[in-house]
Amino acid sequence: MAGSQIERAFRVVERLTHEPRGLSLQSLAEALDLPKSAAHRLLTELTRLGYVRQNAENLRYLLTTRLVAQGFRYLGHSGVDIVQPILDRLAEQTAELIRLGVVDGARLTWLAKAQGARSGLRYDPDMGREAPLFYTASGHAWLATLNDDQAMALVEAQGIAPAEGFGPNAPRNTEQLLARLRLARAQGYAWVIESSAVGMSALAVAVRHPDSGATLGVLSVAGPTARLPEARLHGLAPATQAAAVELAQASMACEWFR
Repeated sequence: MAGSQIERAFRVVERLTHEPRGLSLQSLAEALDLPKSAAHRLLTELTRLGYVRQNAENLRYLLTTRLVAQGFRYLGHSGVDIVQPILDRLAEQTAELIRLGVVDGARLTWLAKAQGARSGLRYDPDMGREAPLFYTASGHAWLATLNDDQAMALVEAQGIAPAEGFGPNAPRNTEQLLARLRLARAQGYAWVIESSAVGMSALAVAVRHPDSGATLGVLSVAGPTARLPEARLHGLAPATQAAAVELAQASMACEWFR
């Protein structure tokens, strides 16, 4: 694995975020295509700094809670206290999962959520993931704020996952995606039914700067298609759009949108 020492260290940390039970030195070195000696040096330094620890029983390396604590500290000073009540209120109105994705360069990353479902099926994915642009409502809502060339450049830069990972109604080619973006522009929001996954539906609205109109993020509602057929998705659009406007107005007080 090429790259600077800093890049390698971050790759180690990122890899360990996917391994709550830890990894052996050999497994980590193989996963990152590093010599064992180089991987050991990085782990030793990260352990010294308090970001990694080694399990004494199985000798696997794990992340400590230091990175998590710093993340929560950052969130505490970044305006989450302004954003979260808006998400909570929409979750109560819709009784479904609400997610806020924030645009950062060429990425749309889900950073906050509120779960409105209190019983039955619950869709509750992890935060901190980059939103797939090709087949999600959040991705379509963001792409629809751009022209077709800009949208396709972002899709190509991110890449498209294997088709077997899509739902049955996902776009199958560029033409189908662009048709959905045109519809989202006309409606003022994007929606998908069994596109990102079988049995799941979602609606998403762009959060735009109140002055410049620049897209700051995307607000979405997601849940099982059994509870979110197309008619109900459209019925939830006004409340979601109103919440997106409220988030836009609050954006100047939230570091996430800067």
